Amino acid sequence: MVILKLPDEIEKLRTGNLIVAEILGQLRERVRPGVTTRELDELSEALCRKKRVKPAFKGYRGYPFALCASVNKEVVHGMPSDRPLLPGDIVSLDFGVNYKGYFGDAAITVPVGTVTAETQRLLRVTEESLYDGIEEARVGNRLGDVSAAVQRRVEDAGFSVVRDYVGHGIGRSMHEDPQIPNYGMRGRGIELRSGMVLAIEPMVNEGSWHVKVLPDGWTVVTEDGKLSAHFEHSVAITENGPDILSRIR
Repeated sequence: MVILKLPDEIEKLRTGNLIVAEILGQLRERVRPGVTTRELDELSEALCRKKRVKPAFKGYRGYPFALCASVNKEVVHGMPSDRPLLPGDIVSLDFGVNYKGYFGDAAITVPVGTVTAETQRLLRVTEESLYDGIEEARVGNRLGDVSAAVQRRVEDAGFSVVRDYVGHGIGRSMHEDPQIPNYGMRGRGIELRSGMVLAIEPMVNEGSWHVKVLPDGWTVVTEDGKLSAHFEHSVAITENGPDILSRIR
């Protein structure tokens, strides 16, 4: 069941998502060779305390950290560790908060030092595919229009979209209907209505779309060991077009 949000609920979601955006911005500034993802996780928790919000992920289905930090071949749900980031790595930072019972959720992928031109292209295309999907998040369009826009950008560039993990609705629960695949056909799926709030999140692999879960039960990696990137925004659908609640300023 898709839950439409009232204007005052969207404003609460906006406040929470702006906090997410601010924290992600500060985490991005700390990414450099030698920093560990555990240090980034600790910083994210400290910033939550400063903002008086709860980290959304910690404790969710038993997840032990505030931050998902996925390095290189890790697609999503990477668990922070004491492994130092190395020059040429990429790290996807997926983060959320609970603000007065409403959830914010966004993700960015950050280069560590200097990365190759092909890695830069992977990050650029993944972020562009997110905005292509957002552009289709309009009243009267179909969910498949969002999915198809993401897929087209990614596959035209020679990359692949992950099919086992998807975006989602968001509101008083972190994961609500509808599920939002990053592949699909235009004109298919539910009709988009004003008041829907969607977490659109392309996960894009350098090689094959196939993934697997590591024995820790959380970390999803590319099956072929190639790189993966992840960008996400929480977006409200309005009569005036898509409203990006988690825009990182």
